[in-house]
Amino acid sequence: MSKEELAKKAINDALKALRKRHLLEEGAHAPAFIALSKPIISQGSEWKEKVENLELELQQCYKAQSRLSEQLVVEVAESRASKASLQEKEATISDLQEKLTQSREECSQLKADLDEKIKALELVVSENKEIRAQLEEITIKAKHAEAENKMLIDRWMLEKMKDAERLNELNALYEDSMDRLRANNLEKLARLQVDGVVRQSEEGAEYFVESYVPSGFKNKIHAHEGGCASILFEYNSGRLITGGQDRSIKIWDTNTGSLSGTLYGCLGSVLDLTITHDNKSVIAASSSNNLYVWDVNSGRVRHTLTGHTDKVCAVDVSKVSSRYVVSAAYDRTIKVWDLQKGYCINTIMFHSNCNALCFSMDGQTICSGHVDGNLRLWNIQTGKLLSEVAAHSHAVTSMSLSRNGNVVLTSGRDNMHNLFDIRSLEVCGTLRATGNRIASNWSRSCLSPDDSYVAAGSADGSVYIWSISKADIVSTLKEHTSPVLCCSWSGLGKPLASADKNGVVCTWT
Repeated sequence: MSKEELAKKAINDALKALRKRHLLEEGAHAPAFIALSKPIISQGSEWKEKVENLELELQQCYKAQSRLSEQLVVEVAESRASKASLQEKEATISDLQEKLTQSREECSQLKADLDEKIKALELVVSENKEIRAQLEEITIKAKHAEAENKMLIDRWMLEKMKDAERLNELNALYEDSMDRLRANNLEKLARLQVDGVVRQSEEGAEYFVESYVPSGFKNKIHAHEGGCASILFEYNSGRLITGGQDRSIKIWDTNTGSLSGTLYGCLGSVLDLTITHDNKSVIAASSSNNLYVWDVNSGRVRHTLTGHTDKVCAVDVSKVSSRYVVSAAYDRTIKVWDLQKGYCINTIMFHSNCNALCFSMDGQTICSGHVDGNLRLWNIQTGKLLSEVAAHSHAVTSMSLSRNGNVVLTSGRDNMHNLFDIRSLEVCGTLRATGNRIASNWSRSCLSPDDSYVAAGSADGSVYIWSISKADIVSTLKEHTSPVLCCSWSGLGKPLASADKNGVVCTWT
């Protein structure tokens, strides 16, 4: 039997015993009570009190019995709850024991893996020590090899310098011979000149034609998007080359105004152009800090000359040899380039940026115009400053050399155009006009092929033409609707071309 059943049985037995006792007591006292009640009626009140007291005790016994019953019920309920809690805890303990067993198994497995990893790590460390030792040996051998290589390179460079010196001597002799030959040819051509025209067309000769003052508008070409900052004619040709902000270089037939070809590959706006005397290569100065050299026939880029650290604003090719090019950039440097080698051979540094430059006729001197308004002459071989003169009160924007190389035309932001004798740097002419205003720091003016006239664009869209001999304006051309940035005169004497900030090119005859 369960504890609960035992407790109920005990309570029932106690109740039965109490009732039986009560009945026995009633039975035992009943005769005495009856016998005594009659003779001793006077004592009835006392017995009545005893009865009441006994009944009260009996009630108290019943109350005690009920309290014990309630307490027993509570204890039974608590016993049940304790039993359920005990069962739950026993289940939890069994689960924990199972997890503990699994954890011990995993721990043993991890310990075995750790032992394997430690062994592998020890092996790797030993291999690493061996590799370090081998690396140190190889490093020592490499240092020895580098030292030997450097010594061999020094010896090789010494031999190359000797070869270069011998080659330079031979080139100098060759160039001197070519200069003498050209001088002789020019003298012969001068003797053959008739009516201002040299009609001989031998190799190296040019057509010196009398220039005509343009008076009429011929073609209007929408050449570039954004603006056109540089134009030039091919030598002894009517084909015009233009470069603009749209990063393209275009070749035009000025007789018909049609496009003949386009040169691609420039990564910035074209700020200046030049062409070799054989018309085979076009060189462009770009805002991308580089110079680009194209082969005109194939339309492909031959060289990309890198070295400047700011936009390249001016470029020119030697009058003597198509091999050497000079450039100026806003990094305060002037660089000389060898197109055969494709790299810079000399750098000139100066505190004032150069806006325009050109080679002298002998190819040994560079003429440069600077932001501080000065005209400077440099030796191309040594890079030394030969002489300088204050050409303008504001920045120089353009330079143009005469045919004989004795006069250089400079234009400045002070709206003046000065002619300097390059041998003495003395002013031999000054041209100006009331309405003529220079439009930008790279506005290019030009001399006519016979050195008789000067053409320059203005911010009001006009093109002014001066006679050098009269020092006065002989023509004013008006067709552009925006500031004119550059002018160029064909070597055939006509036409004259001009370009503006809207990318429009006009030709005049």
